[in-house]
Amino acid sequence: MKFETGVDQAGAQQRAVRRHRLAQPPQALDDSVAEEAPVALVFNGISHAVMMVTPRQLEAFALGFALTEGLITQAADVYDIEVKSHSGSLEVALTVSQQAFHGLKQQRRSMAGRSGCGVCGLESLEQIDLHPEPISTAPLHDDAALAAAVVNAVAQFGQHQQLMRVSGGVHAAGWCDAAGNVLQVCEDVGRHNALDKLIGVLAAAGVDMRRGFVFMSSRASYELVRKVARMQIPLLATISAPSTLAIDVASHAGVKLVSFCRQDACVEYT
Repeated sequence: MKFETGVDQAGAQQRAVRRHRLAQPPQALDDSVAEEAPVALVFNGISHAVMMVTPRQLEAFALGFALTEGLITQAADVYDIEVKSHSGSLEVALTVSQQAFHGLKQQRRSMAGRSGCGVCGLESLEQIDLHPEPISTAPLHDDAALAAAVVNAVAQFGQHQQLMRVSGGVHAAGWCDAAGNVLQVCEDVGRHNALDKLIGVLAAAGVDMRRGFVFMSSRASYELVRKVARMQIPLLATISAPSTLAIDVASHAGVKLVSFCRQDACVEYT
């Protein structure tokens, strides 16, 4: 499988605005605003979830979502992905193996997932995976190498955030090698959607996710850590703060969590 990078897909629309400044008359102009749309995920003809997503890189999003939610165990479980548009509504239809389909029928979501919510639609607390299987991946860095890799990623990350420069309103998930070189970035109005898109791109390309790390423009939330752990990624680095649950889940799973990443510093949670 090979997906579009997203660079040539819009992800933003023009909207009329009036810009106000002190002691000046309002200025009427058009501004770029990030797109957000409901996208139905359909597996073997059965609707599983409706997610609020920036409508680009939808094939990668669907594959990444299926992997990080445990609906499939490998990219090879997906035989085909097709994006369909019906009267303005978007649907991503996945054809998956019968074994995978049997399992995901037990996890079908009952409501729409908001762009800021990674667990919306689950019907009970038991469905929230607070204790992911510990990863078997060896640590990527010692202390000195960790700081150098994170600082390198911070320095490079902004130049890859193309949709952010246009709209000012999306999250970004980046894939970095062990040295912190940013190799791939995906963007979306939802931080967990951006990560799912990134995971989908990497999985489709056959990337060994044990040999790099994820860098996020957002805070570190529980669902990001859980998704990273499920893919055996050893390190999650974020620009902003973590939650207590993110720290606890990372510790349980053996994922190194680093937040408040800046040009010369970061904070590791142990």
